[in-house]
Amino acid sequence: MAAKCKQELGVEGQRHLEETINAAFQILSSMNDELCNPALWSTLSPSHPSAALGGAGDAPVDSSSHPSEAGGGSGGGALDEARLRYKSAVFALRSCIAAIPSATQEPGALDSRADAVEIERLEERASSLRKELENKNKHLKLLIDQLRDLITDIAMWQSPCSV
Repeated sequence: MAAKCKQELGVEGQRHLEETINAAFQILSSMNDELCNPALWSTLSPSHPSAALGGAGDAPVDSSSHPSEAGGGSGGGALDEARLRYKSAVFALRSCIAAIPSATQEPGALDSRADAVEIERLEERASSLRKELENKNKHLKLLIDQLRDLITDIAMWQSPCSV
């Protein structure tokens, strides 16, 4: 980056952080859309554990074998796009943070009380956004666990009964 002052890098960093959070939320939203759309369930590959549940119903459910995590994507164009946005936003944020130590300091830029108040406000906002993202991740995990239970129940009800 060209010789930018720390304040400019801070503003740019804040913008990159907001882009990163928006992209992360879009990932969660896209995952939720995929989980709520039964039409996408049939696109699971036979190697996916929930596809194997149609038989015996006792196949283990592995949380790391989601098809989109394996790079395949299950019709998740929006999910793939959100992942790309997230990766580029994180890269931009990291490069902005890495440039801060070598940035020039404007004389008296951080001396004013207004700047200190603004920095504190931005730190509080970043903290609240992190907490919000954490809560949304917990909610998404709960939804995924409930979906696994539902798929297991459906598979059990659909399996032929041996009387």
